[in-house]
This record gives sequence, C-alpha cells and structure tokens, in this order.
Amino acid sequence: MKRTIAHLDLDTFFVSCERNLNSKLIGIPVIIGGGDRGVVASCSYESRYFGVRSAMPIKMALRLCPDAKVIKGDMDLYSKMSQEVTEIIKEKAPLMEKASIDEFYLDLSGMDHFFGCYKWTNEISESVIKNTGLPISFAVSSNKTVSKIGTGEAKPIGRLEIQDQNVQQFLNPLSIKKIPMVGNVTFQLLSRLGIRTIKTLSEMPKDVLQQLIGKNGNELWKKANGIDENPVIPYSERKSISSDHTFSNDTIDIEAIKNLISGMVEQLSFQLRNEKWLTSTVTVKIRYANFDTETKQCKISYTAADHTLLKYAFGLFHKLYTRRMRIRLIGIKFSGLVHGNHQMDLFEDTEELINLYQTMDKIKTRFGKNAVGKASGYLIN
Repeated sequence: MKRTIAHLDLDTFFVSCERNLNSKLIGIPVIIGGGDRGVVASCSYESRYFGVRSAMPIKMALRLCPDAKVIKGDMDLYSKMSQEVTEIIKEKAPLMEKASIDEFYLDLSGMDHFFGCYKWTNEISESVIKNTGLPISFAVSSNKTVSKIGTGEAKPIGRLEIQDQNVQQFLNPLSIKKIPMVGNVTFQLLSRLGIRTIKTLSEMPKDVLQQLIGKNGNELWKKANGIDENPVIPYSERKSISSDHTFSNDTIDIEAIKNLISGMVEQLSFQLRNEKWLTSTVTVKIRYANFDTETKQCKISYTAADHTLLKYAFGLFHKLYTRRMRIRLIGIKFSGLVHGNHQMDLFEDTEELINLYQTMDKIKTRFGKNAVGKASGYLIN
C-alpha cells in the first residue's frame, strides 16, 4: 500500500498564542524570551525579517530589531493551547504522532481510496484555525522527512502536496540545512567541501559520506534522496519520570543525601532533555528507617534545567525531612510532562548556560550518562 504522511506545524506557535490574547501584537515584531542575558525562544516573521532567530541572545536580537516587543513567555499557556490542538487532531486522525509541542505527523495511508489525503489534511488544518485561532501549515508526501521539509517551505499558513514523482525535483535546489538531521557542525563540514544543496549531497557515494560524518552518513544520504522508512509513532503522553535510591545502610548524613539528590536530578534532567520533555511538577519522597513514607510536591513553570529543578528538589526535601530520623530511601519524580525542549523554556537562562547544557548533553550522549556531572553530584548507576 502506498504510504501517505502528513506533517502539520503550528506557525510561530508561542507568538501566535500571545497574539490570541493580545491583538495589538498582530503585525508587529515580537520576540518571546526573557532577561537581558537571555535568548530568543521564539520570534514572529516580522522580527525574522531583521535577522532575528531562535536561540539568539536577546541583546543581539534587539540590536537587529530595536522596535520589537519582548514578552517573557508563558509555558502554561502554550501547553494548554498545544493540548487543544492535539485533541482536535487526535479525534479525527487515524494515526497521529505528536513530535513536539507544536508539530504532528499523521499516517493517512489508504485514505485516498475514501477521501483525498490533501483535502482531508486541509480540512483538519482549517478546523484547528477555526477552533483555536492558531495558524498552521502542512505538507503531504510519502514519508516524514519530505513532509517536514515541505511544511518548512510552505510556511506561513502554507499547504503543500509533494507527489512521489516530484520528490527529488522538490528537494534538489534546497540547502542541505533543510534536512532535519543536519546541524551546524555537519553543515559547516559539508559546506567546506562544496556540498551546499541537497542535489549535490544526494549524488555523493554513500561510503564517502559515511567516511566524512560517520554512522549517520547512510541515513543522511537516504534523506537527501527522499527515502525515509521511519513510521508514525502512535501518540501517548508520558506522565512522569522518576528515580529512587535505597541506602545500603540507613543514614542521617544530610550532605551525602543532598549530593545524592543532586545526582538524581541531574540524570533525570538529562533524560528530560534527551527525550524532549519539559516538567511542571517536582515530587520528593523519603522513607524513614521505620518504613514510614512521606512525599511533598510543588508546581513549577515548565523546565528541563538541572539548576532550576535542583532548587525545588532541595526546597521540598528540607520541608519534608522534619523527624531527624535515619532515612532508608530517597526518591525524585518529575511529572506533568509536555513535549518540548530545553531551549523553548529558557526565558531567563543565559546564552552561556545554554551552551553549557548543550555541551554536557553531547558528552553524556556520546560517552554515557555518568561521563560528566556537577562536582557535588552523586553518580547513579
């Protein structure tokens, strides 16, 4: 059976949510972010015209576009609006994957026999706009990669269908940066070799590409040639992630316990970022030597940042530990999860802190979760 995959992406999602609340923001440059040393979490097309982009330092963005309206951002609002869109699509789609807080994949294979896939996707997009007021773009093709690239080319509020026979013709003139897995490092490497368009990349021998960039070379070659067998993964929101540690000997050593909490929070935070989650609820659990178990939790703004989560975890522990009795077990749980990534959440964090997290995460991904950590942290096996 011929595959048909649609990719839907909410246009400048954070900005659009804010404009729903305040119509005065429509048509003017808007930047979502926070703090003089913070970064741009999202920006409107009007500000992009001046060269503003996501992850750019706020100070630099305001030098490029001094008239931009800067808004700190509200992850609770964005999560609520994302869930509304999710419910609209989920109710109608035969198979939906929620790839992030603002983008979705739909497997519409076989629907052409009953209803045109492009027409159906267009109608569901119109339903999203009508019911939420949020602009959305989409593209339909035979796989996830081509559809995602197509949506990017269709924006804003664009509609695109890429037939099988036109896939390579569509991809060839585009920059290799349009391929989802091509980051800045890969782009710079290939660009220095004169490989700047997807056409040039698609014509490279696979073995040469593998020698250049390693094990991902074959996958990159396939994407450049419009090949992607990755399935649409059925939608399900993960509720929580957690970690418990039982001491071999009951302890009252507060510094050792705090070091353990630090290590647990660090590893759970890495898991959040690695799996593209943000959490809104922190829970701390302790079990005393007599097996009495107590928990405390608090609601927070969505985040995946170690330093923020650790502050709340320590605060909860100090409120919870009141008996001065030996502790048998300590547990940390992050719940109220939404799809997103750490960069989305950095309304107050600095560019230096972002770079630190990104560097540490790369090291952990390559060498293992215990490869690097805070000096005070306790390694969890």
